[in-house]
Amino acid sequence: MKSFDEYLRDAERAHGHLCAGQVLGVRMAMLGLQKLGIEDPQGKDRKRLVTFVEIDRCATDAVAVVTGCRLGKRALKFRDWGKMAATFVDVASQKAIRVAAKESSKDLARQIHPEIADKNQQQMLAYREMADDDLFAIEWVKVELPAEEFPGYKGERIVCEECGEGINFKREVREDGRILCRGCAGERYYEQL
Repeated sequence: MKSFDEYLRDAERAHGHLCAGQVLGVRMAMLGLQKLGIEDPQGKDRKRLVTFVEIDRCATDAVAVVTGCRLGKRALKFRDWGKMAATFVDVASQKAIRVAAKESSKDLARQIHPEIADKNQQQMLAYREMADDDLFAIEWVKVELPAEEFPGYKGERIVCEECGEGINFKREVREDGRILCRGCAGERYYEQL
């Protein structure tokens, strides 16, 4: 694995700026990998890891940089829970660890560096210095991954009987004897004009 500072530079380049969320994301991912014993997530261990992120903020970009997990590779899974947390799953051993930033770390950052007025700068420096136990709550968890969630899965492609669009990875909805995509079944995030 690279050093913390190397990953932080990579994360800054990928994300476009350096912030407290980047520091948290790099540390979170490094801790998860270390606990799982994954030493080379972008090399020899790259097919062992699936990562679930729970927020669409700065830390998520840093987690992706450290782990090498990407949405397009089906190794990064997003759960929109609004939490500064990630779960790292070693598919080879079936071990999984969830790492969540402690809310108390913000207060601790103020205590550690009261001389820094800018909150982001204060947190960036403090989050570099804090012990893992002060910064994160960690718990071993179990994650069930069906075959269609694995990177490289080649499943059947189904066609929506309403709109005619293809549906991959068993994401279809069966309703009243018909096969529908989620949008046609009423689960839209957009409105047709």
